[in-house]
Amino acid sequence: MNKKLALVSGIASLVLTACASQQERVTASGSYAYVKATERTHLQVPADLDAPEFSNDFAIPAVNQPDSEQMIGRNLEVIPPSLVIPLVSGSHVQDGSKAATVLLDQVKDNEALDKTIWNSLIGYLEDRNVAVENFDPETGKLVTGWMVLNQKDEESSWFNWSSDTETPATGRYEFELAMKPHGRTAQLSVSLKDFKQGQTGLSDLTSMQRRRDEVAVLNRVIGHYEYLNQLATNQRIALIRQGLDMEMGFDADGNPAFVVDSQYDIAWPRIQLVLRKLGFNVKDLDKSNGLIFVQYTDEQVSWWKNMFSSNKSQLLDYDEYRLKITNLGQKTSITFMNNESEPFDAKMVTQLFKPFEQVMTEDGLDI
Repeated sequence: MNKKLALVSGIASLVLTACASQQERVTASGSYAYVKATERTHLQVPADLDAPEFSNDFAIPAVNQPDSEQMIGRNLEVIPPSLVIPLVSGSHVQDGSKAATVLLDQVKDNEALDKTIWNSLIGYLEDRNVAVENFDPETGKLVTGWMVLNQKDEESSWFNWSSDTETPATGRYEFELAMKPHGRTAQLSVSLKDFKQGQTGLSDLTSMQRRRDEVAVLNRVIGHYEYLNQLATNQRIALIRQGLDMEMGFDADGNPAFVVDSQYDIAWPRIQLVLRKLGFNVKDLDKSNGLIFVQYTDEQVSWWKNMFSSNKSQLLDYDEYRLKITNLGQKTSITFMNNESEPFDAKMVTQLFKPFEQVMTEDGLDI
């Protein structure tokens, strides 16, 4: 019997300790006797004496918050403020902004920024079985269904707001996406629209608690967005590093050219790796117009030296060249030109083909 009582007593102590620890995590330690202190009256100076000079240098300013009178003692949370974490490359937050907002810059040239963000957000919600109650891309607003987070979620902030710790907290959120006029930067904001946990509702939360929930959700969305970006980047790097098939052919203007069996976005960086491997220095490039300006600098590259050492043609005098890269849908053409933008003839292109094909089809080129 004594053992049973000891066991029950021990379990009760653990439960009380856990509850106390949870409370102590967000409240100040020490005595709360100060909450019973009364304000002292001003110094009373007799009428026949001169009053000393008073200074307001150490006066405590009033707090202009509706719930400030209740935020004393154990009701005052002393945990650090929640911060939006701009994990995504090129993302940032506005200085002084109190809203849960992040600015995202364009990272994909082949897709509109707003479409990329919406796809990432909707994918995040689908992964967590969260419904989308309303979505209007024209106005840039999306309202979620009820979203549940439990204590196991990283940096979860919901389960502390209610004494009913066994009831999961749920919230509905509105995401708003505003595009900058130039279209390459977007502002993503989130606001808590509804909340429930046991008997606790949205009106029971303080402004600090609401912001903490909003920031927590926004940071998770940002993390998912960055994960997708990294995944796409790694996949793209793998495609760029692997060998690409290439054949002789013609560009869109009918000039002799190399035709690479790859889309433009993969072939463009791959061609630069090939040029570097073959001893070319890329001086300038323009992806939108498909132009690469190069200079051959490495005289030790055997294929180039052997190609022209026995033929004193004018190509030997040219050390600068231009490459025209053209998008052919699922393929990409490479047109060689001199520094006057005159295309190489078929014979010259044929002589260049073998060494270029050898490197283009090689796996594992260094980025």
